[in-house]
Amino acid sequence: MNRIILFSLVILSFTAYSQVDELQSRVEYKQKNFKLADYLTNNPFLQAKVDSIYAKMEDSERVAQLLMPAIGKYGQSEEVIYSLVKAKKIGGVLLLNGTKDQMSTWVETMNNLTKTAKGLPFLYSADAEPSLVNRKITGSTQVKKANEIATVDEVVSVAKTISDDLKEIGINYNFAPVLDMSTNATVGYRGFGANPANIIPWSNAFIAETQRNGIIATAKHFPGHGLVSGDTHKSLQIIDGELLEVPNYPSPIAEGVLSVMIGHLAVKNNTHYSTDGMPATLSSKIVQDLLRDSLNFKGLIVTDAMNMGGVAKVPNANVLAIEAGCDIVLMPLDAEKAHQEILALYLKDEVFKKKVELAAKRVIRSKICLGLMR
Repeated sequence: MNRIILFSLVILSFTAYSQVDELQSRVEYKQKNFKLADYLTNNPFLQAKVDSIYAKMEDSERVAQLLMPAIGKYGQSEEVIYSLVKAKKIGGVLLLNGTKDQMSTWVETMNNLTKTAKGLPFLYSADAEPSLVNRKITGSTQVKKANEIATVDEVVSVAKTISDDLKEIGINYNFAPVLDMSTNATVGYRGFGANPANIIPWSNAFIAETQRNGIIATAKHFPGHGLVSGDTHKSLQIIDGELLEVPNYPSPIAEGVLSVMIGHLAVKNNTHYSTDGMPATLSSKIVQDLLRDSLNFKGLIVTDAMNMGGVAKVPNANVLAIEAGCDIVLMPLDAEKAHQEILALYLKDEVFKKKVELAAKRVIRSKICLGLMR
């Protein structure tokens, strides 16, 4: 009888240990295999992985995560970008204009360079909006422009087609869709605002399909470019009074959009959110108070291109964008100089250092959830 009891206890112990081992394996698996859907969750294993990676990085590489210059027509030369990759002074690259094959070669080359340098994998972005993608990426599958799309089913189909092309190239971050109203000549045709009632549901559909395909989607241009008359590529544009396009954003944020782009738009005659003549990109009232705190956005905040007329002449603009609460500085005029400026303040100002830390950790988190850190 004692032998039977002893044998039973051994079997129970073995079973218990097996269950513990299985549970441990599941935990380890969850720690290693995160998806985009995990980004906005309160997952302690994900946060622990982010913190662990950040703790092992040099200060210079932490700052680098915040910088995303462009390669291609209107961007930097291959020589300049490859040099920045080797030096681990940038965290991502915008593939601005080129053929599919050319872009694929850029991605492959930069992946090899950053692997050799033992740097973090890159965010590769594109302005792959329905209205721009076929011009920006030569040889991409033809799709209807945003203002030509007739149904939400077509929105989903277009988002899937674009995402398939981006994945083939190696692009993991799409600066689309445009949430602006259709009034503005520069951006109006690029969004779903031909019928204002479609902007929110169709944008949500585009975002959901894009992120379902493992690519970060971006709602832009916050707080709203559609009701101003001019072009922020050329000069700073002014929103006078109420922020009438901000109501386009709560729904996409609630639905889980992972990125928002800030436009170079000043706000005046607004009790809470006037920007004192500065672009929203450099205003903590817009980036932190409105987008982060009021709208409760937890994802990546990226500037519009910093070489645009609406911001390019502002002194120390790259540092000011981070101080305002942006996570990624897109297309700085000089990425090397931007890195130096941000790093210098990071090393001597504890408040600014904390902002860099939060931004870098959001970028690292996105890279983990894209599956780049396995």
